[in-house]
Amino acid sequence: MAKLVNYNRQNFKTPMPVLDPLERAHTFSEVTLGYSADQAVNEARRCIQCESRPCVAGCPVGVPVREFVALIARRDFAAAYAAVKDANALPAICGRVCPQETQCEGVCMRGRKGEPVGIGRLERFIADWAAEHPQEAARALADRRLERARIQANPERLEELERENKALGGKAVPVIPAGTDLSGRKVAVVGSGPASLTCAGELAKVNADVTVFEALHAVGGVLTYGIPEFRLPKELVAREVAAIEEAGVKFELNQVVGKICDIGELMEQGFEAVFVATGAGLPSYLGIEGEGLNGVCVANELLTRVNLMKAYRFPECETPVYAGQKCVVVGGGNVAMDAARTAKRLGADVTVVYRRGREEMPARHEEIRHAEEEGIVFCNLTNPVRLIGDEKGWLSGVEVVDMTLGEPDESGRRRPQEVSGSNHVIDCDMFVISIGNRTNPLIGQTTPGLETTPRNLIVVDEETGATSVPGVFAGGDAVSGAATVILAMGAGKRAAAGIAAYLSPQPAAVSLAEAEEATRQFEAAGEALAQEAVDSVQLRGVPAAAQAAAEAEAALASALMDVGVNPEVAAKAAAYVVRNS
Repeated sequence: MAKLVNYNRQNFKTPMPVLDPLERAHTFSEVTLGYSADQAVNEARRCIQCESRPCVAGCPVGVPVREFVALIARRDFAAAYAAVKDANALPAICGRVCPQETQCEGVCMRGRKGEPVGIGRLERFIADWAAEHPQEAARALADRRLERARIQANPERLEELERENKALGGKAVPVIPAGTDLSGRKVAVVGSGPASLTCAGELAKVNADVTVFEALHAVGGVLTYGIPEFRLPKELVAREVAAIEEAGVKFELNQVVGKICDIGELMEQGFEAVFVATGAGLPSYLGIEGEGLNGVCVANELLTRVNLMKAYRFPECETPVYAGQKCVVVGGGNVAMDAARTAKRLGADVTVVYRRGREEMPARHEEIRHAEEEGIVFCNLTNPVRLIGDEKGWLSGVEVVDMTLGEPDESGRRRPQEVSGSNHVIDCDMFVISIGNRTNPLIGQTTPGLETTPRNLIVVDEETGATSVPGVFAGGDAVSGAATVILAMGAGKRAAAGIAAYLSPQPAAVSLAEAEEATRQFEAAGEALAQEAVDSVQLRGVPAAAQAAAEAEAALASALMDVGVNPEVAAKAAAYVVRNS
């Protein structure tokens, strides 16, 4: 691969085009508009292509970040898409809703001197490009998977393949071995959210007969019912689901596993393995006076009515949704931001109350900023203590109390404490509770022998997703509790590898012709590639040692750049010095 030239040394991300706040506050059209090709190339050239690749270790599904960013910088968009899609079944979705700032971008070395590379924005760009160029994208993906099969047939080149996922001492995301063929093996997947779609898609690659059972009348889980149209268009989710369906996965809707049939009955029907990813859809409540008043709801109810029942398309779809005139949302996470911004678009004046400070809010900074731009008011260090109703049983206000942050609790966060005598009332006719979700106990209650925690979370083997019941695997929020889309996808990918190993415990045989071709390909790469593979093996060590090496490399590269050394030369020189010291 040719070297990058003309690095972009700007210290900030290439700005993302967005809809005007005054316009978007009254429409469910997507807020962020995505990069143009030139903007994507400009942003990709900010990557210094560091040897340690911490961004890869920071990705739960093992996307080869350095590789796909470099390909975008060279305008090889087809190959860039293939690199992403080969590791991530839902790149267009992850590029929009994945919290990259705490994962791949959070450890980006470029971020030590300004903002990190906009990895999520580039992932979104390349997925959207592929949707507009389907034939080129499909051809590139097929070519990449063929090359991957050749590499996996050769142990020496397999070391080269794995080093991306083991950057910075990280643990490689398990993949199904090349040559695995699960033709005729039936697998049931319970739920159709991100963990399920990922698991189903991975198993479909090796010809498994996969059926997804969804309780609701639409596929996608939280992607469909929980994330607003202005952040994740339903058309886009449908497109990603269609690609998985085209790979051979079947979907059964309106099927509540645990009610219509249970896990045992699925196995009696011929399914040899079952993956459970039912999410965390049960709401939590505040436990304060007045929660039964008219005008009070949980965020899940509001978002499901608007998303799944298409209230965002009113009056085309006549879904009744009460938004009131003055809405108060309690909570500080991404779901709270989604609920607040949804209520705003339904016509309410919205106030968000949160018992901790702005800096402690768990929502993505971008979502908080967008909410403020749209006119949503934030009352931090404020906590509801009572909901007030009128004589007809309708909400008329919420009594709140001011808070102050005390000493850190067991989680390390400063504990909120009430300020005595600070009670006051905020007028409102709608109150939305968004303080987290719980896991539904139905699967645990209807599956004998399935080990669960007191919080109804399913206990699994962290490497394979296997549960205490042979042939039953689980992942996503049903195991971890409410988390992010990308973490659920990582769990789905691990479980797919675990299921494949369970159904075909013997390593897949590699034909002599495949082995000979892989060997020829390796030898043709030349001495330089062989030496690079050797170097990558020598660099591996315990995670702590790798972390220290990466820190030293980053510091040296930054110092060289400060005195005017070209970023590419600085990165290579720093890697050489650290590797040989």
